[in-house]
Amino acid sequence: MPPIRLGHGLHPFNSSRLSRNLEKTLSESRRRPWIFYPTSAVILGAACFVTYQTSQPFRHTVLAVVRCSRVAGAAIASAVDYKITMVKNYASTDQEMEAYSECHTRSAQRVLKALLANGGVFIKMGQHIASLVVLPVEWTSTMKVLQDKCEPTRYEDLETLFLNDMGAPIAQLFDDFDPVPIGVASLAQVHVGHYKQSGKRVAVKLQHPHLAEFCDIDMEMVDATLGWIKYWFPEFEFSWLGDEMRTNLPKEMDFVHEANNAARTTAEFAHVRTSLYIPKVILATKRVLIMEYIQGGRVDDLGYLADCNIDRNKVAIELSQIFNQMLFINGWFHAVCNLLIRPAPPKSKSPYNFEIVLLDHGLYFDMDPELRVNYSKLWLSLISPASPSTIADRKKYAELVGNIGPDLYPVFEAAITGRVALEGSWDETQDSSFRRASSLIDMVAQSEEEKDAIRNAVMQKEGVLLSVFDVLRRVPRRVLMVLKLNDLTRSLDHALMTTHSNIRIFLITAKYCAHAVWQDDRKRLLDIMRDQGLLSLKLLSEYFSCWWKYEKAYTQLSLMETFMDLQAYFSRSNAWIRGLRSRGFEGAHNAAFGLEVE
Repeated sequence: MPPIRLGHGLHPFNSSRLSRNLEKTLSESRRRPWIFYPTSAVILGAACFVTYQTSQPFRHTVLAVVRCSRVAGAAIASAVDYKITMVKNYASTDQEMEAYSECHTRSAQRVLKALLANGGVFIKMGQHIASLVVLPVEWTSTMKVLQDKCEPTRYEDLETLFLNDMGAPIAQLFDDFDPVPIGVASLAQVHVGHYKQSGKRVAVKLQHPHLAEFCDIDMEMVDATLGWIKYWFPEFEFSWLGDEMRTNLPKEMDFVHEANNAARTTAEFAHVRTSLYIPKVILATKRVLIMEYIQGGRVDDLGYLADCNIDRNKVAIELSQIFNQMLFINGWFHAVCNLLIRPAPPKSKSPYNFEIVLLDHGLYFDMDPELRVNYSKLWLSLISPASPSTIADRKKYAELVGNIGPDLYPVFEAAITGRVALEGSWDETQDSSFRRASSLIDMVAQSEEEKDAIRNAVMQKEGVLLSVFDVLRRVPRRVLMVLKLNDLTRSLDHALMTTHSNIRIFLITAKYCAHAVWQDDRKRLLDIMRDQGLLSLKLLSEYFSCWWKYEKAYTQLSLMETFMDLQAYFSRSNAWIRGLRSRGFEGAHNAAFGLEVE
């Protein structure tokens, strides 16, 4: 056999000589580890770097391990923290309350840090957590920063995405395209430019390019992390959150779907007397959305409202009417609302001097008729004065709506009302130091005595924190989004510093609930009449009874609304007079619009 040549000028292959040379080299390297180990580390690091840059499967594997370990580490550390906090003995209820609050804060901050480090889909998961109104306030307030803490994508990467999706560079379609985004979210960012075809300024929504590459692997990591938590700490199960994200993310990442949602919402409000305005969609692809550019301010920006002479009370009322129209009448609602307000332009259909602009249409939820009517009846029972039959109705419809039994009813009621002391809900709070509200209509601002008594009852009720997680597991996802919408309405009313009663928006909800129940009764009875004929006195009597019940309730609610609006008017007038006395007409204007008068 001829010798194997390795190259020009090399000796024939000799295995024994090579073996001796390798042994000699290794022996010398071991005698000089300061050369061997650093060199090996550099070679290994370089090989990993090259593989990471050139091999997508390897890169995904590395990122998956790192990203998953961040969230899993934070979640498991938090679960252990809760376990330790729960088994400790405390000298007083106040000390126990403080320990739980500190544990909530520590855990939320751990998870927040991990989510921020991972970005993308994990930011979306944190935003979902922030929207869960039944979670402790330490969690929701900590996670709310994720609404504003999103890193923008480099403009060069966006140009590549635009070219791939639109088949033309940005400069070919736009003049004066601003490379600096006016808004950045977890899934996309928005830029402004002049659209050459129309010559008008438009808003251009561009999806973050990296989402397409990492979305699937991130969702696998979310599922894996939540699965580990469920395995090791079953009482802290959050696996439903992964299922919800897997269902909703593809919809939010498809801008054609968003454009269709905008068109449907426009159609459903076409014959409704409302200030709602939906920007017109000009062009949509899966990752690029071009739509009408709207300038305005935040709906809770009191300074902007004052400059535009917009009544904040009317804004709060109109917001409640828009959301309730979606939920109780249309049965198709938006729970992730990105809102602007602007002065009503010429030829506006708004009944007021302003328009409320709904910008983001990526995610809507439907409510089937049975769930919608049962939820309406639950709300009407909360509006009615407490009695044995009313309290029984509240718990009956809570089970039909939220799959919630009597043991978890207090937590569910608190999520709906924003209060936890309606009469008959917490049996343990038989405290004479304060008067509990009989219904939502009967509510007044919480006193310190009531807050203390409720906190004591909560802490003495074994497993209340675990009850919150149990509620989250049981409640249908649609209902969780409804609770989020309730919380949004209440928080906006509070942020607007309205001068009407804090139950004013509850009356609006009650009117829409009464209308939804009447429409259901009317349809049911008319269907029966078509089958059995119109000559049944029993059916006619039932029809008239349902109609009269609706008219009576609607009239009573309208009278209460009128009375509260008069109170709000006098309160605003008094503020105007106080401002006039201290700072003249400018002070009067500012005081009437809820601004501080120096």
